[in-house]
Amino acid sequence: MAIRKRFRPQPRRENKNPHNINEKILAPEVRLVGDNVEVGIYPIRKAREIAEEMGLDLVEISPKAEPPVCKIMEYKKFLYEQKKRDKAMKAKASKVVVKEIRFGPNTDDHDYDFKKKHAEKFLKDGAKLKAYVFFKGRSIVYKDQGEILLLRLAQDLEELGKVEQMPKLEGKRMTMFLAPKTKK
Repeated sequence: MAIRKRFRPQPRRENKNPHNINEKILAPEVRLVGDNVEVGIYPIRKAREIAEEMGLDLVEISPKAEPPVCKIMEYKKFLYEQKKRDKAMKAKASKVVVKEIRFGPNTDDHDYDFKKKHAEKFLKDGAKLKAYVFFKGRSIVYKDQGEILLLRLAQDLEELGKVEQMPKLEGKRMTMFLAPKTKK
């Protein structure tokens, strides 16, 4: 017995434009705007004729207005420029970087100072800081020392960052978050 493949029709890929253009505009009359166009309210047929004479598209910008607002422009060029703007805005959006620093409950002064210098650098660079004390085995009995250590770090870094979350014990970790202070 031969195995037959089932035919599955592929869904039609429609060209979905975010705006109604030319014949897709259904309103009987529209408010026309654009370059080299006399602003006013026109019947849809007249507006399409004006756009066609100019060799451009009639694009519905504000469909909810009464009557809908349409602009005469080169639609593909408009979409291209809009995508370019969106991409530039996305690139400018700041990405939050979180740097981590790990302590033990009995960290001595030299190690503490060394890690504090790293924390200062991270905060100056604009990154958030996640400082935590990790308790191994029975060292959980020193959780008060871990909390004191984290609060000392917060106090030492007070000019560079502000505490977002106070030390909080979760399992075998006591975590604290610091965010860089914004310059005014």
